[in-house]
Amino acid sequence: MTTDDRTYGESALLTPANMMTAFRIVIAPVFVYLIVVDRISWWTSVVGMSAAASDYFDGIVARRHGTTRSGAFLDPLADKIIVLGALYALILSRPHGLKSFIIPAVLITLREIWMSVFRAKSAKKGISIPASKLAKWKTFTQDWAIAFCVLPITAHHTWLGVATIWIAVAMTLYTGWKYYVDGRRATLGAR
Repeated sequence: MTTDDRTYGESALLTPANMMTAFRIVIAPVFVYLIVVDRISWWTSVVGMSAAASDYFDGIVARRHGTTRSGAFLDPLADKIIVLGALYALILSRPHGLKSFIIPAVLITLREIWMSVFRAKSAKKGISIPASKLAKWKTFTQDWAIAFCVLPITAHHTWLGVATIWIAVAMTLYTGWKYYVDGRRATLGAR
């Protein structure tokens, strides 16, 4: 997309894609609350699916209208809020939390903190680290792991959510390592 094809400039804030991302940030606490209070329910599932659908559609809209710096910051932030909030809510959910999610939640949290710091340091050097296709699949897999734990038709098969979250952990750690390698290469190339 050329700059002439863009509906919004790179510095735009109030774009349709950003509004969908803001929706995800606003709905995240509702989703987390529903998981803690009533993990296995259709209401929890519908709220979670709404958040996941808005993530999918805001990407389409952003590509169609042109990506923005604010969107590049807000979209991964919304993903982190939803995924990490949901993982910790699953651990705390009633009547008994999914304790098998503790290690995956900690590993994903550490990767996300490290990646945020790494991206911020790279940005100060003028290096942008965009999300890769595999990172988008990683988020998709994390979303499904959570969905398997709240959907009434799959939630009682705990192994399904646990297996999926470990696949997501592997993807999360791999994409973090790949971002680091690519970022270091870009930093060395920029010198």
